[in-house]
Amino acid sequence: MAKPEVTIGICVRNSAATLREAIESITLQDFPHKLMEIIFVDDGSTDETLSIIMRYAPRMGMKVKIFYHRWKGLGASRNVVVVNARGDFILWVDGDMILSKDYVTKQVEFMKQHPEVGIAKGKQALESGGNLVATLETYSRVAGRMVDYNSKKAQSKSLGTGGSIYRIEALRQVNGFDKLITGYGEDFDVEYRIRKTGWSLSTTDVQFRDYERGRISWKGLWSRYFKRGSDLHEFLREQKSLINLYNLLPPAAFLAGLFHSFKIYKLTHQKIAFLLPLQYVFKTSALCFGFIRGSIAHSNFGIN
Repeated sequence: MAKPEVTIGICVRNSAATLREAIESITLQDFPHKLMEIIFVDDGSTDETLSIIMRYAPRMGMKVKIFYHRWKGLGASRNVVVVNARGDFILWVDGDMILSKDYVTKQVEFMKQHPEVGIAKGKQALESGGNLVATLETYSRVAGRMVDYNSKKAQSKSLGTGGSIYRIEALRQVNGFDKLITGYGEDFDVEYRIRKTGWSLSTTDVQFRDYERGRISWKGLWSRYFKRGSDLHEFLREQKSLINLYNLLPPAAFLAGLFHSFKIYKLTHQKIAFLLPLQYVFKTSALCFGFIRGSIAHSNFGIN
C-alpha cells in the first residue's frame, strides 16, 4: 500500500450527534483516498461515538486506525495521532466539522507550495447558522481570524486545530502537544512553540463548516466559554506572556465586537452583525467567570 501523504486526525469525545456528518465529509474528499489515512482517537466517550467510528471505518475506502482510552484530555489524545501518523501532514478534523469536497486537496497543495509554513488553516464559511446565536458565533469566529498570523498583532491569536493542517516535521520538532493540557489551549500552546522554531502560520481560502451550523442556545454558548475560561490555567502555566488578561474583560470585548461588526456587515450586509458587541460581552463574561472558578479550583488543589 502506498505511503499516505496526509493523515486525518480526529480526536473526539461524546460526539455522536455530529460525527456522522464529519466522517461523511471526509469520505467525499476528492483527494486520492489511497494517499490518505484516518486516525480516530476516542477520549473516553460515554455515548455512541466509538460504535459510530467502528461502523463507518470499514466503509471509508482508506486506511483507518482506531484508538480508545479513558479520558486523558486533548493534549494526550492528539499526541496519539502524532506518534502513529505516517503522512507528511496531519489535518485535524473535529467531530462537529464538515469539510468542503476539495478541502484536503487544497490544504495539501498549499503546504507543498509553501515549505516555510508549519500550520495552515482553511476559512470558516461565512453563512447563517441554525439560529441567531449560531449566526453570531459564526460571524465572530470569522472576524476573529481576519488577521495576518505572522504579524506581532496576531501573537495572541490562535488558528485552532480544527480544520488546520500541520507539517509533521514541525510537530515532531517541538515534541508534539503538551499532554498536561487536558482542555482548551493545547492548540495555542503548540502553535506558539512551532512559531518559535521559525515556522510560519497561514490561512487558506478553502472552507469548512463548524458547530455553528446548527442551533446554539445562549446557555450552551455560556457553558462553552465558561469551560474555556476555566481551562486557561493549564495553558497559562506554560505560556503566561501570551494572553493579556485585560483583553478578556467585557469593556475590551465590547470594543472588539464593535470593530468586528463593521467588518462582517461589509461582507454580509446583515444588520444582525451589529449585535456582535453584545455577544462578545456575553461570551467574555462567561470566560471571566470560568477563569475565576478555575483560579479557585487550582488554588484549592495547590496548583500554581
